Amino acid sequence: MNIFRLAGDVSHLVAIVILFMKIWRSKSCAGISGKSQMLFALVFTTRYLDLFTSLISIYNTVMKVVFLALAYATVYLIYMRFRSTFDSESDSFRVEFLLVPVAGLSFLENYAFAPLEILWTFSIYLESVAILPQLFMITKTGEAESITTHYLFFLGLYRALYLANWVWRYHTEGFFDQIAVVSGVVQTIFYCDFFYLYVTRVLRGSGKMSLPMPI
Repeated sequence: MNIFRLAGDVSHLVAIVILFMKIWRSKSCAGISGKSQMLFALVFTTRYLDLFTSLISIYNTVMKVVFLALAYATVYLIYMRFRSTFDSESDSFRVEFLLVPVAGLSFLENYAFAPLEILWTFSIYLESVAILPQLFMITKTGEAESITTHYLFFLGLYRALYLANWVWRYHTEGFFDQIAVVSGVVQTIFYCDFFYLYVTRVLRGSGKMSLPMPI
């Protein structure tokens, strides 16, 4: 454990809590991509199957349980509790275009051809692209509420901090996880344009972040 890993975990948790509380308090999931949240729930499910096979640390176990619980609670709020507020027409990204290539790649590029290892690899690859339905939805509608952008900012910050964590571990431990690092870089790239808009528009006082409408 190092400061970058810890800060990354905290940023990740803050992002998920922000989203959950936004939906719960407003009793609305407007502007939230249910498809992205389902993909993240799938990410946690396939990654944390080792909950039943090994104990790394109390901290690690607690964080896994919290992430799983919040992920499925968020999906429940979107598709069940506040379903009437869900904008399914705008949340139209074809997730099969993500799931099929990711599944195929996880079978081709992994560290061991074993069920748990393949599922872990699948979760790493899927996490790198799971935010795309949300970004697509924002682009399609042309704007995002500030609370939604705060969620995306902390989610992107989590990935950036984890990249710093990998650099730190490489220099201090000689450890390098090629799959996690490459996937993390890909995911961070997806956030770069968003980070610019977040800083220049949201942090300067605009209630919503407006984006160019797709042609």
